[in-house]
Amino acid sequence: MTDVALFKQDGSQNGTVSLNDSIFAIEPNEHVVFDTILMQRASMRQGTHAVKNRSAVRGGGKKPWRQKGTGRARQGSIRSPQWVGGGVVFGPTPRSYAYHLPRKVTRLAMKSVLSAKVNDDKLVVMDSLQFDAPKTKEFKEMLEKLNVTTKTLVVLEDNNENTVLSARNLANVKVIAAKEVNVLDVANSDKVVTTKAALSQVEEVLA
Repeated sequence: MTDVALFKQDGSQNGTVSLNDSIFAIEPNEHVVFDTILMQRASMRQGTHAVKNRSAVRGGGKKPWRQKGTGRARQGSIRSPQWVGGGVVFGPTPRSYAYHLPRKVTRLAMKSVLSAKVNDDKLVVMDSLQFDAPKTKEFKEMLEKLNVTTKTLVVLEDNNENTVLSARNLANVKVIAAKEVNVLDVANSDKVVTTKAALSQVEEVLA
């Protein structure tokens, strides 16, 4: 079992906590992490792009000139693709870019990014995070005591609303629930701060 320091909310150390080696001590698989992040980013695309084809543009019902005798090329509509204001050929239409990878792949990717954070000493485990009321200043001071000043992902257990409200106004801090932990957010953060209770929920899902 891998042991990491356990911190109190005032920044002092409160012993250690043991991590599940099958989750936090594996050899990171960079290719699987890459594939999973690519999938997540693709699924985030709106896909609302659209253009008007010949049937969607207004006008063009009348043949602009007769078929023969004018010396000009034959034309059937002023809304053909070669005309200014005409319909677009093979343009983008609304679609979903989402796709799915096998569950084993995404779970391996999740274990890989978590193991990488532990290897780089970028996982901070808190005994608990509790605030009587939303206090952004207190939350910021707590991070400074933990020497966490860069882009940070905070993972919390359920029903911790005051902590969520305390952190959501900080530019470099993102707060998510333990059940929402994902590869993209973990990989995109410099440090991961999690409570002991949230850590147990993550281990329960990935074990």
